[in-house]
Amino acid sequence: MSTQTFLIIIIVGLVAGILSGLVGIGGGIIIVPALIFFLGFGQHQAQGTSLGILLLPAGIFAVINYYKQGYIDLKVVFILFIGFLIGGFLGSKISLSLSETTIKKIFAVVLVLIAGKMLIFDK
Repeated sequence: MSTQTFLIIIIVGLVAGILSGLVGIGGGIIIVPALIFFLGFGQHQAQGTSLGILLLPAGIFAVINYYKQGYIDLKVVFILFIGFLIGGFLGSKISLSLSETTIKKIFAVVLVLIAGKMLIFDK
């Protein structure tokens, strides 16, 4: 791995971590596009790499800060975890059966829809 590649990866991780702690986004919205555009990863490889972060307690310090301030409902976290566990398995099966072009288009549409909802319909 070149020094330049290493630095890009560190910067992407820092930006994703900062935005994750700041506004709760990181993996899919920051890491996946960054790996594709800056390092030339394919969509599946970028998604898999981003999901790899979830295996480790990468956000543990941010979680501790939010928990200390009373902003984490552990019951909701557990229920979300169960849904995420099942949904992640099913979603990965579907994703891996589709072409990278199709996945990129789905990814882009989801980002645009979420951004539009937050921008236009935010109360």
